[in-house]
Amino acid sequence: MTRSQPRRARGTVGHAYSALNLRLVLASFGLVTMVVFGVLAFRAGVVWLGVFCALFAVVAAVDLVIIQRRRAARRREEPGTRHSLFE
Repeated sequence: MTRSQPRRARGTVGHAYSALNLRLVLASFGLVTMVVFGVLAFRAGVVWLGVFCALFAVVAAVDLVIIQRRRAARRREEPGTRHSLFE
């Protein structure tokens, strides 16, 4: 079972360890940006830059999965609670 926060986190239920909604927005932006730059780099023939961007796109995609799992765990622990972008 996935918890909403790591066990040794300094955050509490009242004050989250990480701003998950903000991380979701930033990871989404990073994924889109790296995919676009990666495609442009490959089309320009700069393969090393395209691979670099593809690697960061994969990291952003993995981060999105982790964020969504933590958000789901938070919804299970606190049903009916709405969170702003910064909490």
